[in-house]
Amino acid sequence: MTTAAPVQPLPVVGAGVVSSAGYGLASLAGALDRGSVPQEAGEPDAAGRDAAYPPRPVRSVPGFRAADHLGRKGTKILDRLAGLSLVACKQALEEAGPTSAGTEPARTGVVLATNTGSIAGYSDLLYDTLTLEKPYLINPGKFAGSVMNCSAGQMAIRHGLKGLNATVAGGRSASLYAFRHARLAMAAGRAEKLLVGGAEELSAPVAWAWHHAGTLREAAPVGEGSAVFVVRAEETPGEPVLAELLACEVGFHGWTGAARRAGLHRGLTNGLADAITRALERSQVAAEDVAAVSLGAGDHIGLDRLEERAVRLALGRLPEPVRVTEVLGETYSAGGALQLAALLARWKSAPGGKGPRVGLITSVGHDGNAGALVVRERV
Repeated sequence: MTTAAPVQPLPVVGAGVVSSAGYGLASLAGALDRGSVPQEAGEPDAAGRDAAYPPRPVRSVPGFRAADHLGRKGTKILDRLAGLSLVACKQALEEAGPTSAGTEPARTGVVLATNTGSIAGYSDLLYDTLTLEKPYLINPGKFAGSVMNCSAGQMAIRHGLKGLNATVAGGRSASLYAFRHARLAMAAGRAEKLLVGGAEELSAPVAWAWHHAGTLREAAPVGEGSAVFVVRAEETPGEPVLAELLACEVGFHGWTGAARRAGLHRGLTNGLADAITRALERSQVAAEDVAAVSLGAGDHIGLDRLEERAVRLALGRLPEPVRVTEVLGETYSAGGALQLAALLARWKSAPGGKGPRVGLITSVGHDGNAGALVVRERV
């Protein structure tokens, strides 16, 4: 007998996506159908030392310049991570409609997943600190980007959002932690509307970190991107709704690195399976009703099998898989948000016609974090 308390569906009324596939859900759907991104989605056009990338495929947002989308004002000192976040935020608010930019700014906030902030920004600041003859001549504008909540703060400042503002770190599962945080905040009455999602930038330091970590397959690309969703606590009559966020369950189940010689930790498999089962129970959705699963660990050695095993353990089968990482590359903490975007993009480009479909987003990392989010289509 289940004892899980059911959750209230949270309507999603806007979505903004910036990725190596382009801008918006339609570009992402096209890339998923082709199984590839535009040829221009290679290394970012970075100058100087940041141009030295490892011998590994990378997937950047082609020709990205924040000023092209946001205007020149206030964008000169933005790091790439904040720029990606702001553009996705702008898209999501525009799709949600003219009143979604903050008619009640004190009740509108931001919950953004990103684990460390801009690593390229840190690297530049550290390099200047160690190499410049007079460290106090370092550009003070770079300090703002040296804190991990810079992007969430910039989103609130630019759009006048004065409510809850949170930055969530949780490894590859950070985006699902963000959705979970948003749900709890709304249940506690702390916000009526939130911009929820994740963002990660591509830079040479990030690419080298993945290259040396040894957790990705040799040909697996490293990517970047941001996906942000406008989520309401309650549905407004007449307002278009893209989908409903149902239950999100997350947890920590032990670091797999300590158990590598004996194989990946079984506790992580069981932990993810338990998260899926709890999420379905709290969503009041039967396992056989799940039409698709958006997987996140496709290019991670060992984790891909672990993730699929957990899904089969919880559902008794593997529903239609959506593998966005094979197209966009590894996007770390933004992965869960881009997985949700991929599922919505697929649904939007290929209507089901037999009532609302239910999808599952799963996430798992070598750090022991795992989570599952249930989402329902609106037709």
